[in-house]
Amino acid sequence: MPRLPRARNRLKDTPVLGRKRVLLAAPRGYCAGVDRAVIAVEKALELYGSPVYVRKQIVHNIHVVSELEKKGAIFVEEVDEVPTGSHIVFSAHGVSPAVVTAAADRGLLAIDATCPLVTKVHREAVRFARDDFQILLIGHEGHEEVEGTAGEAPEHTTLVGSPDDADTIEVRDPDKVVWLSQTTLSVDETMETVRRLRTRFPNLQDPPSDDICYATQNRQVAIKKVARDSDLVIVVGSANSSNSVRLVEVALEYGARAAYRVDFASEIQQEWLDGVVTVGVTSGASVPDELVHEVLADLAEAGYGDIEEIKTAEEDLLFSLPKELRKDLAGNADARGLGGRVSS
Repeated sequence: MPRLPRARNRLKDTPVLGRKRVLLAAPRGYCAGVDRAVIAVEKALELYGSPVYVRKQIVHNIHVVSELEKKGAIFVEEVDEVPTGSHIVFSAHGVSPAVVTAAADRGLLAIDATCPLVTKVHREAVRFARDDFQILLIGHEGHEEVEGTAGEAPEHTTLVGSPDDADTIEVRDPDKVVWLSQTTLSVDETMETVRRLRTRFPNLQDPPSDDICYATQNRQVAIKKVARDSDLVIVVGSANSSNSVRLVEVALEYGARAAYRVDFASEIQQEWLDGVVTVGVTSGASVPDELVHEVLADLAEAGYGDIEEIKTAEEDLLFSLPKELRKDLAGNADARGLGGRVSS
C-alpha cells in the first residue's frame, strides 16, 4: 500500500506580483462509476459483515482504499487469496472472464462493481471478436481495465500503447479491424493514435460509441480551460490513477507553467508557490472532495483564499448498484440502490 499522508505542512504566505487566486475546475472528483463502486463495498459490509474481500483496489485512490479497510474490507491481488465461500467485490476497473471463473471455482460470492461504461467496452470486444475482427485496444499495458477488456477476446486483441505504436502494429486483415480504448485515457492522445492507425488502415472501424468515459472527458475539458490562466496546477489523485496522471499532462500541454499530482495536501511544496499568482486545482475521478477541500485550506493559508470555480459541464448521471445490493437488511428496496452520492 502506498504511503498515507504526513503531518500537514504549513505553507507560507509569500508576496507575489499580483492578486493571489485559485481557479477550481468543475467537474472534478468522484464520477458515477466510482461512486457506485465505493458504495458497493460499503453496502456489502452492511449486509454481510466484515470481512468483505475486494480484488485489487476498488478504485485507484489510496485514501478511499484506506477508509474502506478501516470499515472491514480486505483488498487482495487475486481470488486465490480469498477463503472459500467468502464475498468478493470486483473493482470498478473490471475483470476478465477467467477471473470470474476462478472466483466461481472457489465458491466465492461475487459482486461485480465494474463501471457500466467499462462493461460496455467489454461487450463491444465480445461482439467484434464474434464477428472475427482484430481489436486494436488503445490503452496502458498492465492496467487492470486493459487486462479485463483484453481477457474477453485475447486471441483477437492487440494492445496499442501509444501513438507511436500505431506506426508499427501489424494486422491480419486491414479490412477487418476495429479500435477500442481504455476509458480513462487522454482524449487528445487517443484521437492521435486513431488518426495514425487510420492512416495505415483506412477501413478501421470505430466503436459504436465513444469509449473514453464522460467523466474523464469532462475533467480534461475543465482543466484545459483552467490551465491556460494558471501558473501552477495541482491535481489531487493517486499515482496509479490513469485519469489523474492524464490531467497533469493535459494541464502542461494547455498552458500551465507547472503541474503536480498529489495524494494529499501535505505533499504541496512551498517552492511550488514561488512567484505563483494563480493556482489551478482539480482532482481525478476517484478522489473524494474532502481531499480537495484540504488542498484549498492549505492554499488559503498561503494567501490563495480567493477561489473561482470554472465549470464546463454539469454531471447528474447515477448508476444502480449491483443487483445483490439493492435491498436493505430487511429485504426492502434500498434508497441508494438506484444511485448514490455524487460529489459536487
